[in-house]
Amino acid sequence: MMATISCIIIDDEPLAVKLMESYVSKTPFLELKGSFTNGGQAFEFIQDNPVDILFCDIQMPGLSGMDLSKMLPEDTRIIFTTAFSQYAIEGFKVHALDYLLKPISYDDFLAAANHAKKVIDTERQSGTGRVHPRFAAAEYSLTPAAAHDRTPPIRSIFVKTEYRLQQIGLDNITFIEGFKDYVRIHLADGSDPILSLMRMKALEEQLPSERFVRVQKSYIVQIDKIEAIERNHIIIGKDRIPIGETYQEALFTALSGTSLLPK
Repeated sequence: MMATISCIIIDDEPLAVKLMESYVSKTPFLELKGSFTNGGQAFEFIQDNPVDILFCDIQMPGLSGMDLSKMLPEDTRIIFTTAFSQYAIEGFKVHALDYLLKPISYDDFLAAANHAKKVIDTERQSGTGRVHPRFAAAEYSLTPAAAHDRTPPIRSIFVKTEYRLQQIGLDNITFIEGFKDYVRIHLADGSDPILSLMRMKALEEQLPSERFVRVQKSYIVQIDKIEAIERNHIIIGKDRIPIGETYQEALFTALSGTSLLPK
């Protein structure tokens, strides 16, 4: 039996509510618990009736969707629906799970719902509770004996890019560049780097330290992708990544068990 995900719809436009209700009704794993035309009513309902996801308009009279998102319980996800693209960055900052720009097609709605299902299913299977929407870990496997002895290894992460969550396999990451509030994730498969609105520190905390190491204020590299070290630079393909002086010890400690350093 398919596990369901409970949701509510919040929008001050009745026609928008009807459209979203029709989308929910034809999505088998979604269970609609209610529809509301203002944030205050929705907030009162949530107090006694917790749900997994809110499909919520941003610009509403009274309590806006952005204000409501800051009042939600930690385990409640939010997918913003709005006609104004300038709210995308604000959605990032309050950790929205996704962002749908009106007019919303069913294909876009279903893609967002599937992303939400993947993240929530991961949380339920791991039993760890809420996973940060930008970096939800997924897809691991262990033998029954090993499961008692160690934390399941992270095989992939989800990052917010444009208006979606995108899953990236850790094996595909070569290195990561930081640009103040953004990161650029470089990939081994040759596809374009992925840009995501997050800070390096937050991403570093989500990556397994046995695989990734910070080598400079603006760079994290995957240890197995390092081809050589030359003149205080790491060589990965055609890229030369500088090694910061304060990060040298951590790097060489990480490399001590590899063939790059003499035993």
